Amino acid sequence: MIRNIYLLVLLIIWFNLITACSRNDYSDLEAFIHSSGEGLQGKIDPLPEVVPYEFFTYQAFDMPSPFVPRKNNQVQALTSEIQPDLNRRKEFLESYPLENLSMVGSLQQHDMIFAVIKSPDGALYRVKVGNYLGSNFGKISYITESEVKLLEIVQDGVNEWIERTSALTLKN
Repeated sequence: MIRNIYLLVLLIIWFNLITACSRNDYSDLEAFIHSSGEGLQGKIDPLPEVVPYEFFTYQAFDMPSPFVPRKNNQVQALTSEIQPDLNRRKEFLESYPLENLSMVGSLQQHDMIFAVIKSPDGALYRVKVGNYLGSNFGKISYITESEVKLLEIVQDGVNEWIERTSALTLKN
């Protein structure tokens, strides 16, 4: 008997669920949808036109790669006469880049002017015209009370060396 009552209750619940889903009274929802767009103003820009992709054939296989150094006879023939002396013994201040060195003073003894250079480790060195400074083969060409002028030899390309002038000024 209790079993029949449970069965009857389940049947009633199932019947109510089936009939609840079959109702088609959406008038309030349809009215909301139609009225929600009223009073809105604005314009949506059209989508941009899609440009079709144009294919091309890569034809630069015969061109030299910009990432590989050029090594051919023409480049070696164009090398200049400017080259550093790689066989000479390097001076101590050539182990530092020029940016890390600073001029802190100058000395004069008889007719010769010396510059006082401070290295990154805090040591002071006395240099004269003809000494070398910096990691770019910089040879001191002129010394004044406030400046040391250098002639550096730097590598511009493969086997191509150029000269450039640099200067260390007195640090206040």
